[in-house]
Amino acid sequence: MFDNIPFLPYLISGFIGIGLAAATGFRVFLPMFAVSFASYMHWIPTNEDFEWLSGLPTLITTGIATMVEVLAYYIPYVDHLLDTLSVPLATVAGSVMFASQFADLGTFPTWALALIAGGGTAAAISTGFAGTRAASTATTGGLGNSVIATAETAGAGIMSVLAMAAPILAAIAAVILVITVIFLGKKLWKKFRNFNTKPLETVDVESVEVRHLE
Repeated sequence: MFDNIPFLPYLISGFIGIGLAAATGFRVFLPMFAVSFASYMHWIPTNEDFEWLSGLPTLITTGIATMVEVLAYYIPYVDHLLDTLSVPLATVAGSVMFASQFADLGTFPTWALALIAGGGTAAAISTGFAGTRAASTATTGGLGNSVIATAETAGAGIMSVLAMAAPILAAIAAVILVITVIFLGKKLWKKFRNFNTKPLETVDVESVEVRHLE
């Protein structure tokens, strides 16, 4: 029934790419490991230009990088260092994951779409969660950061599986995530800014000195 729909393969590839890009907004390496593992097991097809994703060296490398990245977010101060790197890395990873799903579209159109749709989606989600972690540090002293880290890892895993198993649902979830992150990010940023700009209580030095003398 769907065979007669024009450009259906490109739409499906786009849905998968958006889902994977959203996953890289949570964790950079986990979606790459998921795609590498799935293509290595021949569960999903691989674009000829991205055959390196299905190789054993890539599978091992992304697996180790995933474990290091996941654990590093539970280490104080290290998580903030990763936040400074996460947005540009997520943008690159999201673009690569999006581009890996297109085979016959052409180099320029593929990477143009990848940078706009894939990189933009990943950057928006990564920026949102980096801001959430900063607000958590300011308001909870960092006690809530581990909860955020766990949610990010779970989100990356769920979105990676969803992108390959149910691309349309993954794309819808990615759009909802971007809208939610932008909306909540603005609220958290306002709260964080107000928290840091609370006026300090002034002390009348002259009255204190008078009372002390009395």
